Amino acid sequence: MPNPDHNRDKLLATCILGGVAAVGLTIYLARCHRRGSPSGRPVRVYMDGCFDMMHYGHCNALRQARALGDQLVVGVVSDAEIIANKGPPVTPLNERMIMVRAVKWVDEVIPDAPYAITEEFMRKLFDEYKIDFIIHGDDPCVLPDGTDAYALAKKAGRYKQIKRTEGVSSTDIVGRMLLCVRERSVSDVQNHSTLQRQFSTGRSPKFDDVVSDSRTKISQFLPTSRRIVQFSNEKSPGPDARVVYIDGAFDLFHAGHVETLRIARGLGDFLLVGIHTDQSVSAKRGVHRPIMSLHERSLSVLACRYVDEVIIGAPWEVSRDMITTFNISLVVHGTTAENTDFQKEQNNPYAVPISMGIFKVLESPLDITTTTLIRRIVANHEAYQKRNEKKAASEKKYYEGKTRTSYNCPYRTSMYSETHSFIV
Repeated sequence: MPNPDHNRDKLLATCILGGVAAVGLTIYLARCHRRGSPSGRPVRVYMDGCFDMMHYGHCNALRQARALGDQLVVGVVSDAEIIANKGPPVTPLNERMIMVRAVKWVDEVIPDAPYAITEEFMRKLFDEYKIDFIIHGDDPCVLPDGTDAYALAKKAGRYKQIKRTEGVSSTDIVGRMLLCVRERSVSDVQNHSTLQRQFSTGRSPKFDDVVSDSRTKISQFLPTSRRIVQFSNEKSPGPDARVVYIDGAFDLFHAGHVETLRIARGLGDFLLVGIHTDQSVSAKRGVHRPIMSLHERSLSVLACRYVDEVIIGAPWEVSRDMITTFNISLVVHGTTAENTDFQKEQNNPYAVPISMGIFKVLESPLDITTTTLIRRIVANHEAYQKRNEKKAASEKKYYEGKTRTSYNCPYRTSMYSETHSFIV
Protein backbone atom coordinates (compact mmCIF):
# COMPACT_ATOMS: atom_id res chain seq x y z
CA MET A 1 0.00 0.00 0.00
CA PRO A 2 1.47 3.43 -0.96
CA ASN A 3 2.92 5.50 1.83
CA PRO A 4 1.10 8.91 1.83
CA ASP A 5 3.98 10.58 3.69
CA HIS A 6 6.43 9.33 1.06
CA ASN A 7 4.24 10.65 -1.76
CA ARG A 8 3.86 13.98 0.00
CA ASP A 9 7.61 14.36 0.54
CA LYS A 10 8.29 13.35 -3.07
CA LEU A 11 5.88 15.97 -4.41
CA LEU A 12 7.24 18.59 -2.04
CA ALA A 13 10.80 17.91 -3.21
CA THR A 14 9.70 18.08 -6.84
CA CYS A 15 8.10 21.47 -6.27
CA ILE A 16 11.23 22.83 -4.64
CA LEU A 17 13.75 21.38 -7.10
CA GLY A 18 11.65 22.31 -10.12
CA GLY A 19 11.35 25.88 -8.95
CA VAL A 20 7.56 25.77 -9.02
CA ALA A 21 6.13 29.00 -7.63
CA ALA A 22 5.29 29.28 -3.96
CA VAL A 23 1.62 29.52 -4.87
CA GLY A 24 1.59 25.90 -6.08
CA LEU A 25 3.38 24.70 -2.96
CA THR A 26 0.97 26.63 -0.75
CA ILE A 27 -2.03 25.03 -2.45
CA TYR A 28 -0.51 21.60 -1.88
CA LEU A 29 0.11 22.31 1.80
CA ALA A 30 -3.46 23.58 2.18
CA ARG A 31 -4.78 20.31 0.80
CA CYS A 32 -2.55 18.31 3.12
CA HIS A 33 -3.84 20.38 6.01
CA ARG A 34 -7.53 19.88 5.36
CA ARG A 35 -7.52 16.13 4.69
CA GLY A 36 -8.59 13.70 7.32
CA SER A 37 -12.27 14.12 8.15
CA PRO A 38 -12.95 11.21 10.53
CA SER A 39 -15.97 10.08 8.48
CA GLY A 40 -14.14 10.24 5.17
CA ARG A 41 -16.68 12.75 3.82
CA PRO A 42 -15.79 16.24 2.52
CA VAL A 43 -14.56 18.61 5.23
CA ARG A 44 -17.18 21.29 5.87
CA VAL A 45 -16.13 24.57 7.45
CA TYR A 46 -18.26 27.41 8.77
CA MET A 47 -17.58 31.13 8.88
CA ASP A 48 -20.01 33.81 9.97
CA GLY A 49 -20.08 37.56 9.80
CA CYS A 50 -22.14 40.69 9.31
CA PHE A 51 -20.70 41.28 5.81
CA ASP A 52 -21.94 44.85 5.95
CA MET A 53 -20.54 47.04 3.15
CA MET A 54 -18.97 43.86 1.82
CA HIS A 55 -15.47 44.36 0.41
CA TYR A 56 -12.46 42.41 -0.84
CA GLY A 57 -11.28 41.83 2.75
CA HIS A 58 -14.44 39.84 3.46
CA CYS A 59 -13.93 37.94 0.20
CA ASN A 60 -10.32 37.13 1.07
CA ALA A 61 -11.42 35.81 4.47
CA LEU A 62 -13.93 33.53 2.75
CA ARG A 63 -11.25 32.41 0.30
CA GLN A 64 -8.92 31.49 3.16
CA ALA A 65 -11.72 29.71 5.00
CA ARG A 66 -12.61 27.68 1.91
CA ALA A 67 -8.95 26.59 1.60
CA LEU A 68 -9.26 24.90 5.01
CA GLY A 69 -12.05 22.62 3.86
CA ASP A 70 -13.88 21.18 0.90
CA GLN A 71 -17.17 23.03 1.41
CA LEU A 72 -17.73 26.46 2.94
CA VAL A 73 -20.95 27.28 4.77
CA VAL A 74 -21.40 30.97 5.63
CA GLY A 75 -23.68 32.41 8.31
CA VAL A 76 -24.96 35.94 7.70
CA VAL A 77 -25.86 37.74 10.93
CA SER A 78 -29.36 39.19 11.18
CA ASP A 79 -30.10 42.92 11.16
CA ALA A 80 -31.43 42.74 14.73
CA GLU A 81 -28.25 41.07 16.03
CA ILE A 82 -26.05 43.66 14.31
CA ILE A 83 -28.06 46.52 15.79
CA ALA A 84 -27.82 44.99 19.27
CA ASN A 85 -24.06 44.37 19.09
CA LYS A 86 -22.61 47.00 16.73
CA GLY A 87 -25.19 49.55 15.67
CA PRO A 88 -27.29 49.92 12.51
CA PRO A 89 -26.03 48.12 9.39
CA VAL A 90 -25.61 50.08 6.16
CA THR A 91 -26.91 47.23 4.02
CA PRO A 92 -29.97 45.15 5.08
CA LEU A 93 -29.96 41.36 5.29
CA ASN A 94 -31.43 40.73 1.83
CA GLU A 95 -28.62 42.75 0.18
CA ARG A 96 -25.95 41.12 2.34
CA MET A 97 -27.29 37.67 1.40
CA ILE A 98 -27.01 38.52 -2.31
CA MET A 99 -23.41 39.63 -1.79
CA VAL A 100 -22.32 36.54 0.15
CA ARG A 101 -24.04 34.09 -2.21
CA ALA A 102 -22.21 35.71 -5.13
CA VAL A 103 -18.72 35.06 -3.68
CA LYS A 104 -17.21 32.22 -5.69
CA TRP A 105 -15.72 30.41 -2.69
CA VAL A 106 -19.07 30.08 -0.88
CA ASP A 107 -21.02 26.81 -1.16
CA GLU A 108 -23.95 27.40 1.20
CA VAL A 109 -25.42 30.33 3.13
CA ILE A 110 -27.34 30.41 6.43
CA PRO A 111 -29.46 33.57 6.93
CA ASP A 112 -30.14 35.19 10.31
CA ALA A 113 -27.11 33.65 12.00
CA PRO A 114 -26.48 34.70 15.62
CA TYR A 115 -23.73 37.20 16.37
CA ALA A 116 -22.24 34.89 19.01
CA ILE A 117 -21.78 31.13 18.72
CA THR A 118 -24.17 29.80 21.36
CA GLU A 119 -24.19 26.21 22.64
CA GLU A 120 -27.49 25.55 20.85
CA PHE A 121 -26.35 27.01 17.52
CA MET A 122 -22.99 25.21 17.71
CA ARG A 123 -24.75 21.87 18.16
CA LYS A 124 -26.96 22.74 15.17
CA LEU A 125 -23.87 23.43 13.09
CA PHE A 126 -22.25 20.14 14.05
CA ASP A 127 -25.36 17.92 13.85
CA GLU A 128 -27.56 19.47 11.16
CA TYR A 129 -25.02 21.17 8.89
CA LYS A 130 -22.24 18.60 9.53
CA ILE A 131 -19.68 21.34 10.21
CA ASP A 132 -16.17 20.16 11.11
CA PHE A 133 -14.63 23.52 11.99
CA ILE A 134 -15.70 27.06 12.85
CA ILE A 135 -13.39 29.69 11.40
CA HIS A 136 -12.71 33.35 12.17
CA GLY A 137 -9.99 35.90 11.58
CA ASP A 138 -7.26 36.76 14.06
CA ASP A 139 -8.86 40.13 14.83
CA PRO A 140 -10.85 40.19 18.08
CA CYS A 141 -14.61 39.56 18.14
CA VAL A 142 -15.77 40.66 21.57
CA LEU A 143 -19.37 40.71 22.78
CA PRO A 144 -20.82 43.71 24.66
CA ASP A 145 -20.17 41.88 27.96
CA GLY A 146 -16.48 41.53 27.08
CA THR A 147 -16.50 37.79 26.33
CA ASP A 148 -15.11 36.09 23.23
CA ALA A 149 -17.83 35.34 20.65
CA TYR A 150 -16.02 32.11 19.68
CA ALA A 151 -15.16 30.85 23.17
CA LEU A 152 -17.39 27.77 22.91
CA ALA A 153 -15.97 26.71 19.55
CA LYS A 154 -12.45 27.04 20.91
CA LYS A 155 -13.35 25.03 24.00
CA ALA A 156 -14.80 22.28 21.78
CA GLY A 157 -11.54 22.08 19.83
CA ARG A 158 -13.34 22.87 16.59
CA TYR A 159 -12.01 26.38 15.94
CA LYS A 160 -9.49 27.49 13.31
CA GLN A 161 -8.09 30.92 12.69
CA ILE A 162 -7.11 32.77 9.52
CA LYS A 163 -5.23 36.00 8.96
CA ARG A 164 -7.16 39.25 8.74
CA THR A 165 -6.84 41.06 5.40
CA GLU A 166 -5.12 44.28 6.34
CA GLY A 167 -5.74 47.65 4.74
CA VAL A 168 -9.54 47.63 4.72
CA SER A 169 -12.55 47.18 6.97
CA SER A 170 -16.20 48.21 6.89
CA THR A 171 -15.33 50.76 9.59
CA ASP A 172 -12.64 52.19 7.33
CA ILE A 173 -14.97 52.44 4.33
CA VAL A 174 -17.71 54.18 6.34
CA GLY A 175 -15.00 56.48 7.67
CA ARG A 176 -14.01 57.43 4.13
CA MET A 177 -17.57 58.51 3.39
CA LEU A 178 -17.93 60.32 6.71
CA LEU A 179 -14.78 62.26 5.89
CA CYS A 180 -16.37 63.38 2.63
CA VAL A 181 -19.55 64.41 4.46
CA ARG A 182 -17.63 66.43 7.06
CA GLU A 183 -15.52 68.16 4.42
CA ARG A 184 -18.50 69.16 2.33
CA SER A 185 -20.34 70.46 5.39
CA VAL A 186 -17.58 73.02 5.90
CA SER A 187 -17.47 74.28 2.35
CA ASP A 188 -19.38 73.54 -0.84
CA VAL A 189 -16.40 74.69 -2.90
CA GLN A 190 -13.54 72.21 -2.80
CA ASN A 191 -10.00 72.71 -4.02
CA HIS A 192 -9.27 69.70 -6.25
CA SER A 193 -5.60 69.24 -5.37
CA THR A 194 -6.18 69.68 -1.64
CA LEU A 195 -8.98 67.12 -1.55
CA GLN A 196 -6.97 64.64 -3.60
CA ARG A 197 -4.13 64.92 -1.07
CA GLN A 198 -6.62 64.25 1.73
CA PHE A 199 -7.83 61.16 -0.12
CA SER A 200 -4.31 59.83 -0.60
CA THR A 201 -3.42 60.31 3.07
CA GLY A 202 -6.85 59.82 4.59
CA ARG A 203 -6.46 62.97 6.67
CA SER A 204 -8.05 66.38 6.62
CA PRO A 205 -6.28 69.23 8.44
CA LYS A 206 -9.64 70.54 9.66
CA PHE A 207 -10.64 67.18 11.08
CA ASP A 208 -7.31 65.65 11.99
CA ASP A 209 -8.28 65.64 15.65
CA VAL A 210 -11.48 63.75 14.81
CA VAL A 211 -9.94 61.00 12.70
CA SER A 212 -6.47 60.68 14.24
CA ASP A 213 -7.56 58.03 16.71
CA SER A 214 -9.95 56.14 14.43
CA ARG A 215 -7.49 55.03 11.76
CA THR A 216 -9.78 56.54 9.13
CA LYS A 217 -7.67 56.32 6.01
CA ILE A 218 -8.76 56.60 2.42
CA SER A 219 -6.70 53.61 1.32
CA GLN A 220 -4.25 51.42 3.20
CA PHE A 221 -4.34 48.72 0.51
CA LEU A 222 -1.04 47.54 -0.94
CA PRO A 223 -1.83 45.62 -4.16
CA THR A 224 0.31 42.62 -5.06
CA SER A 225 0.34 40.32 -8.07
CA ARG A 226 -0.07 37.35 -5.72
CA ARG A 227 -3.41 38.64 -4.46
CA ILE A 228 -4.66 39.21 -8.01
CA VAL A 229 -3.69 35.62 -8.91
CA GLN A 230 -5.47 34.29 -5.81
CA PHE A 231 -8.71 36.01 -6.85
CA SER A 232 -8.44 35.17 -10.54
CA ASN A 233 -10.34 32.34 -12.24
CA GLU A 234 -7.23 31.61 -14.33
CA LYS A 235 -9.25 30.77 -17.42
CA SER A 236 -9.81 32.29 -20.81
CA PRO A 237 -12.72 32.06 -23.27
CA GLY A 238 -12.74 29.31 -25.86
CA PRO A 239 -12.43 30.12 -29.58
CA ASP A 240 -16.22 30.00 -30.09
CA ALA A 241 -17.22 31.52 -26.74
CA ARG A 242 -19.73 34.36 -26.65
CA VAL A 243 -17.89 37.08 -24.71
CA VAL A 244 -20.07 39.66 -22.95
CA TYR A 245 -18.49 42.95 -21.86
CA ILE A 246 -19.73 45.36 -19.20
CA ASP A 247 -17.81 48.26 -17.70
CA GLY A 248 -18.15 50.72 -14.85
CA ALA A 249 -16.62 52.09 -11.67
CA PHE A 250 -18.07 49.36 -9.44
CA ASP A 251 -17.34 51.59 -6.46
CA LEU A 252 -18.51 50.24 -3.07
CA PHE A 253 -19.36 46.95 -4.81
CA HIS A 254 -22.98 46.25 -3.86
CA ALA A 255 -26.01 44.01 -4.49
CA GLY A 256 -27.12 46.11 -7.47
CA HIS A 257 -23.78 45.47 -9.16
CA VAL A 258 -23.98 41.74 -8.41
CA GLU A 259 -27.48 41.29 -9.82
CA THR A 260 -26.59 43.18 -13.01
CA LEU A 261 -23.47 41.04 -13.46
CA ARG A 262 -25.55 37.90 -12.93
CA ILE A 263 -27.91 38.88 -15.75
CA ALA A 264 -25.00 39.89 -18.00
CA ARG A 265 -23.28 36.54 -17.46
CA GLY A 266 -26.46 34.75 -18.51
CA LEU A 267 -26.23 36.37 -21.95
CA GLY A 268 -23.03 34.59 -22.93
CA ASP A 269 -20.30 32.09 -22.10
CA PHE A 270 -17.68 34.46 -20.67
CA LEU A 271 -18.17 37.74 -18.78
CA LEU A 272 -15.42 40.34 -19.15
CA VAL A 273 -15.71 43.34 -16.82
CA GLY A 274 -13.93 46.65 -17.36
CA ILE A 275 -13.01 48.63 -14.22
CA HIS A 276 -12.49 52.34 -14.87
CA THR A 277 -9.47 54.16 -13.47
CA ASP A 278 -9.65 56.40 -10.40
CA GLN A 279 -8.90 59.40 -12.62
CA SER A 280 -11.74 58.59 -15.03
CA VAL A 281 -14.24 58.13 -12.20
CA SER A 282 -13.17 61.39 -10.52
CA ALA A 283 -13.46 63.30 -13.79
CA LYS A 284 -17.03 62.07 -14.36
CA ARG A 285 -18.41 61.91 -10.80
CA GLY A 286 -16.48 64.46 -8.77
CA VAL A 287 -13.24 64.67 -6.82
CA HIS A 288 -14.68 62.80 -3.83
CA ARG A 289 -15.10 59.66 -5.92
CA PRO A 290 -14.25 56.86 -6.13
CA ILE A 291 -14.40 55.84 -2.48
CA MET A 292 -12.45 52.64 -3.21
CA SER A 293 -9.24 52.57 -5.25
CA LEU A 294 -8.90 50.84 -8.62
CA HIS A 295 -7.27 47.70 -7.24
CA GLU A 296 -9.74 47.47 -4.35
CA ARG A 297 -12.63 47.68 -6.79
CA SER A 298 -11.01 45.13 -9.10
CA LEU A 299 -10.61 42.53 -6.36
CA SER A 300 -14.25 42.89 -5.27
CA VAL A 301 -15.43 42.28 -8.84
CA LEU A 302 -12.99 39.37 -9.36
CA ALA A 303 -14.39 37.62 -6.28
CA CYS A 304 -17.87 37.53 -7.86
CA ARG A 305 -18.80 34.09 -9.19
CA TYR A 306 -20.46 35.59 -12.29
CA VAL A 307 -17.25 37.29 -13.47
CA ASP A 308 -14.64 35.48 -15.56
CA GLU A 309 -12.07 38.23 -16.10
CA VAL A 310 -11.53 41.95 -15.50
CA ILE A 311 -9.68 44.71 -17.28
CA ILE A 312 -7.97 46.73 -14.56
CA GLY A 313 -8.10 50.33 -15.72
CA ALA A 314 -10.43 49.90 -18.70
CA PRO A 315 -10.77 52.80 -21.17
CA TRP A 316 -13.87 54.97 -20.84
CA GLU A 317 -14.81 54.47 -24.50
CA VAL A 318 -15.29 51.00 -26.00
CA SER A 319 -13.28 51.05 -29.22
CA ARG A 320 -13.42 48.78 -32.26
CA ASP A 321 -9.86 47.64 -31.56
CA MET A 322 -10.85 46.66 -28.02
CA ILE A 323 -13.83 44.68 -29.31
CA THR A 324 -11.58 42.84 -31.76
CA THR A 325 -8.78 42.23 -29.26
CA PHE A 326 -11.06 40.60 -26.69
CA ASN A 327 -13.39 39.01 -29.28
CA ILE A 328 -16.39 40.73 -27.65
CA SER A 329 -19.77 39.59 -28.95
CA LEU A 330 -21.99 41.84 -26.85
CA VAL A 331 -21.54 45.06 -24.84
CA VAL A 332 -24.12 45.72 -22.10
CA HIS A 333 -25.00 48.52 -19.68
CA GLY A 334 -27.49 48.51 -16.78
CA THR A 335 -30.49 50.81 -16.52
CA THR A 336 -29.73 51.57 -12.87
CA ALA A 337 -26.33 53.23 -12.94
CA GLU A 338 -24.60 56.46 -11.99
CA ASN A 339 -24.51 57.45 -15.66
CA THR A 340 -27.75 56.70 -17.54
CA ASP A 341 -27.56 59.62 -20.01
CA PHE A 342 -24.51 58.34 -21.88
CA GLN A 343 -26.36 58.27 -25.22
CA LYS A 344 -26.96 62.02 -24.93
CA GLU A 345 -23.26 62.78 -24.45
CA GLN A 346 -21.26 64.29 -27.28
CA ASN A 347 -18.74 61.46 -26.95
CA ASN A 348 -20.93 58.44 -26.28
CA PRO A 349 -18.61 55.78 -24.82
CA TYR A 350 -20.70 53.05 -26.47
CA ALA A 351 -20.99 54.67 -29.92
CA VAL A 352 -18.90 51.97 -31.62
CA PRO A 353 -20.72 48.88 -30.26
CA ILE A 354 -24.05 50.63 -30.95
CA SER A 355 -23.00 51.21 -34.58
CA MET A 356 -21.98 47.54 -34.83
CA GLY A 357 -25.34 46.37 -33.48
CA ILE A 358 -23.82 44.59 -30.47
CA PHE A 359 -24.99 46.88 -27.67
CA LYS A 360 -27.78 46.05 -25.22
CA VAL A 361 -29.27 47.89 -22.23
CA LEU A 362 -30.03 45.56 -19.30
CA GLU A 363 -32.99 46.13 -16.99
CA SER A 364 -31.35 46.33 -13.56
CA PRO A 365 -33.23 44.16 -11.03
CA LEU A 366 -32.32 46.35 -8.03
CA ASP A 367 -32.57 50.14 -7.76
CA ILE A 368 -29.27 50.51 -5.93
CA THR A 369 -26.22 52.58 -6.87
CA THR A 370 -23.07 53.68 -5.06
CA THR A 371 -24.81 56.99 -4.39
CA THR A 372 -27.60 55.03 -2.65
CA LEU A 373 -25.11 53.70 -0.11
CA ILE A 374 -23.52 57.10 0.42
CA ARG A 375 -26.95 58.63 1.05
CA ARG A 376 -27.68 55.96 3.67
CA ILE A 377 -24.52 56.99 5.49
CA VAL A 378 -25.30 60.69 5.20
CA ALA A 379 -28.86 60.21 6.44
CA ASN A 380 -27.69 58.42 9.58
CA HIS A 381 -24.12 59.70 9.87
CA GLU A 382 -24.27 60.38 13.62
CA ALA A 383 -25.09 56.74 14.38
CA TYR A 384 -22.34 55.52 12.06
CA GLN A 385 -19.86 57.97 13.56
CA LYS A 386 -20.56 56.52 17.01
CA ARG A 387 -20.25 52.98 15.66
CA ASN A 388 -16.91 53.82 14.06
CA GLU A 389 -15.54 55.38 17.23
CA LYS A 390 -16.54 52.25 19.17
CA LYS A 391 -14.88 49.97 16.63
CA ALA A 392 -11.76 52.14 16.36
CA ALA A 393 -10.36 50.99 19.71
CA SER A 394 -10.35 47.29 18.76
CA GLU A 395 -8.83 48.03 15.34
CA LYS A 396 -6.12 50.17 16.92
CA LYS A 397 -5.34 47.37 19.38
CA TYR A 398 -5.10 44.87 16.53
CA TYR A 399 -2.61 46.95 14.54
CA GLU A 400 -0.50 47.77 17.60
CA GLY A 401 -0.27 44.09 18.55
CA LYS A 402 0.20 42.62 15.09
CA THR A 403 3.30 40.56 14.37
CA ARG A 404 5.06 39.63 11.16
CA THR A 405 2.87 37.50 8.88
CA SER A 406 4.47 34.37 7.49
CA TYR A 407 3.51 32.73 4.22
CA ASN A 408 4.76 29.39 5.53
CA CYS A 409 2.83 26.83 7.49
CA PRO A 410 3.50 23.37 8.89
CA TYR A 411 2.36 20.56 6.61
CA ARG A 412 1.82 18.05 9.38
CA THR A 413 -1.05 19.21 11.59
CA SER A 414 -3.82 17.75 13.69
CA MET A 415 -7.21 18.38 12.14
CA TYR A 416 -8.69 18.77 15.59
CA SER A 417 -6.14 21.04 17.21
CA GLU A 418 -7.88 23.62 19.36
CA THR A 419 -6.70 26.69 17.48
CA HIS A 420 -4.67 26.73 14.30
CA SER A 421 -3.67 29.85 12.41
CA PHE A 422 -3.25 29.30 8.68
CA ILE A 423 -2.85 31.61 5.70
CA VAL A 424 -2.91 30.94 1.97
